[in-house]
Amino acid sequence: MDAHQYTNHASSVDTSVNVPRLYAWVIFALTFGLLISDYMSRQVLNAVFPLIKSEWLLSDSQLGLLSGIVAIMVGVLTLPLSLMADRFGRVKSLSIMAVLWSLATLGCALAQNYEEMFIARFMVGVGEAAYGSVGIAVVVAVFPREMRATLASAFMAGGVFGSFLGMALGGVLAEHFGWRWAFGGMALFGLILACLYPIIVKEKKISPSRQLNAVRKNSDKSKSPLKTIYSSHSVIATYIGSGLQLFVGGTVIVWMPSYLNRYYGMTTDSAGVVAAIIVLCGAVGTILCGMLCDRMGRERPDRKVSLAIIYCIGSCILLLIAFSMPAGKAQLLMICMGMLIALGTNGPSSAMVANLTHNSVHGTAFATLTLANNFLGLALGPLVVGRVSDVIGLHNAFQFMPLVSIAAASVFLYAKHHYHKDMARLEGQIAAEEKLQYEDRIQEQCVEDKI
Repeated sequence: MDAHQYTNHASSVDTSVNVPRLYAWVIFALTFGLLISDYMSRQVLNAVFPLIKSEWLLSDSQLGLLSGIVAIMVGVLTLPLSLMADRFGRVKSLSIMAVLWSLATLGCALAQNYEEMFIARFMVGVGEAAYGSVGIAVVVAVFPREMRATLASAFMAGGVFGSFLGMALGGVLAEHFGWRWAFGGMALFGLILACLYPIIVKEKKISPSRQLNAVRKNSDKSKSPLKTIYSSHSVIATYIGSGLQLFVGGTVIVWMPSYLNRYYGMTTDSAGVVAAIIVLCGAVGTILCGMLCDRMGRERPDRKVSLAIIYCIGSCILLLIAFSMPAGKAQLLMICMGMLIALGTNGPSSAMVANLTHNSVHGTAFATLTLANNFLGLALGPLVVGRVSDVIGLHNAFQFMPLVSIAAASVFLYAKHHYHKDMARLEGQIAAEEKLQYEDRIQEQCVEDKI
């Protein structure tokens, strides 16, 4: 085997080689189902905001904190829990996470006051903290490399589909059976899947192959691949830009049922269903924007950054127009159009992080992206808009909210200026590592020949 052949071999490790394709799709379906449960448990609260606000006489700031505490805990615990899952077993870890967030969601149903609800939501966040990063690691481990980008994009969209179902079903259950049953229904769904998961998905069948362990062993001898997570200007800017854009999309997801209830006079179930349709537009847009990103960035990777900038500016313009319009079908249509591209940066951001970090630390890199998305977007957005709403009203707060996308676009523009240089530096590092791997292989072969 010559140096060129070995380099290709070392860089194309496929952990799915011994996993039957049907079994891989079963694993994807179950893992995707748990991700849907994750976001159903997280977002069902939004559908019942009007009911618990009136029952417990809460301010919008308090409601925003109930939503934001989950994202805060996800941001704080994503990295350490992801590392623990890699060490103690991903299947076992995912099952424990699902049981914890489902029981915590059941605790929300039993809460008798704001303080008990806050504690239950806190535990929902603890349970959900590392599911996204660990779940996607399981998915990409059982499929061939050429399918990973598409599957990763589809898997991420599962969070938005879960939000859609949580808000739609939660609103209907709350209207007909009371808001406690909305939480109870989400908890039951999660517990059923959590019990099925370890029975069907076996750790030994999805563990990385011996080849991957060999590559990791060799990469340990190189210059700290972990540093690639934060060592370039463009990757740090990508984390920040992605988080800032989710400030907008996350805020719409959280507060839209309340907006429809207050300014359209909709009942809880109607507001939940309409808000869920708006969120569904975001899910469809995430997939379509990701596909466009893959297609246009095939020959020119920097186009991913350009598309992220376009998505930010486009969603800002559309949502500014939407929230300056009077209540009605035209406004709802414009909000849907804005949300169609507001979450479109998920695909480009993930691709940029993958391109800018070492392949041996992609799990930790995605956990870092998750941290930024939750702190800057999913937690900060609902909290800030809730606070502003208490002062000037939710409609006025929504009118200013899309301007954050301009800041996101500016950060992505900064990333674009450094993107080529940072990618070239990473490619040089990887080439040096592969050369080292080849030399080690030659030395091992020489020793074996002498023996």
